[in-house]
Amino acid sequence: LTGVLDDCLCDIESIDDFNTFKIFPKIQKLQERDYFRYYKVNLKRPCPFWADDGHCSIKDCHVEPCPESKIPVGIKAGSSNKYSKAANNSKELEDCEQANKLGAVNSTLSNQSKEAFIDWARYDDSQDHFCELDDERSPDAQYVDLLLNPERYTGYKGPSAWRVWNSIYEENCFKPRSVYRPLNPLAPSRGGLGSVCLFSWAGLCLEKRVFYKLISGLHASINLHLCANYLLEETWGKPRWGPNVKEFTRRFDPAETKGEGPRRLKNLYFLYLIELRALSKVAPYFERAVVDLYTGNGHEDAESKALLLDIFRDTKSFHMHFDEKSMFAGDKKGAKSLKEEFRLHFKNISRIMDCVGCDKCRLWGKLQTQGLGTALKILFSEKEIQSLPENSPSKGFQLTRQEIVALVNAFGR
Repeated sequence: LTGVLDDCLCDIESIDDFNTFKIFPKIQKLQERDYFRYYKVNLKRPCPFWADDGHCSIKDCHVEPCPESKIPVGIKAGSSNKYSKAANNSKELEDCEQANKLGAVNSTLSNQSKEAFIDWARYDDSQDHFCELDDERSPDAQYVDLLLNPERYTGYKGPSAWRVWNSIYEENCFKPRSVYRPLNPLAPSRGGLGSVCLFSWAGLCLEKRVFYKLISGLHASINLHLCANYLLEETWGKPRWGPNVKEFTRRFDPAETKGEGPRRLKNLYFLYLIELRALSKVAPYFERAVVDLYTGNGHEDAESKALLLDIFRDTKSFHMHFDEKSMFAGDKKGAKSLKEEFRLHFKNISRIMDCVGCDKCRLWGKLQTQGLGTALKILFSEKEIQSLPENSPSKGFQLTRQEIVALVNAFGR
């Protein structure tokens, strides 16, 4: 993949060099720190758009909840959390067992981690939050160690997975009229599976092009991680994970995708640029002394913040950022209406992630969607960020720990 990206003055080679030599080594270190490795998520929220479609990993292959002894005690809802030990006795299908095993979320936590959550909760509650996320106070929300639950192929595929992406593209995305999504794998073929016609942005304004590219880039990122960390074989109960070149080719090769694959990869670079821009814009928020990456370990907290500020300095040194000022720049009434439409579409997509049948896929889908949502929130709040008081929390712009963790890990992906 080479050349200039559409809608920005940036070439792919410059992004590759900048990421490989400056950003990636540091962001990888940051993701391993306690503040960024624990993400609180509710994997039990029901799909709000359609009834569960019977895929085994949805109904019969649920991850078993944490036993009482292992529940993180720092959950903000306090002692109201009660997890019933509903063991899964249904072992009807072999592939169901496989999906359960591959998709299982490892929810074990050390005693040290659990004690830290009490302090985190206390610290978080003392902050003046701009908004409170629904998941935070739910009795079903629990901390997950992201390092123990890497994003990789879990066996989740077919009509259930197709339905999620189809709903995102067809019902919640400003899609170019000429781009056709792959047809339902179970439906009778109408002109061939995955048919794509010539690409055209006719009639689609910059803001809607940006929205489509972000969702396509997110999709490409997820698919890339599934191809790069694929279950290659399982001998004597020991799985071997690694790159699956055949699967990568099927999803991204120009010949296999009727020319669409390279465009998907370009959209991934575009997503990178948007999140990179958000990191450079939010730097003043974190540069204030009042903001700590609080875990209770003063030395580690200081090191984490120093590393994050170092990454911010790198993001500011990049000379080919996407210019978000060109968005929503028309007449005020039209721009405000379009911005709200943009926000509602994105909110809907984040809700669709609760329809993902595999828990591990749902975890990473929710995290990356929230990370992108946080990036958009930052880009649309520049004035509020610039006018933040130095020594006190502000109601004008605030990030929760969840949003910070999601932003850094989504960009890390």
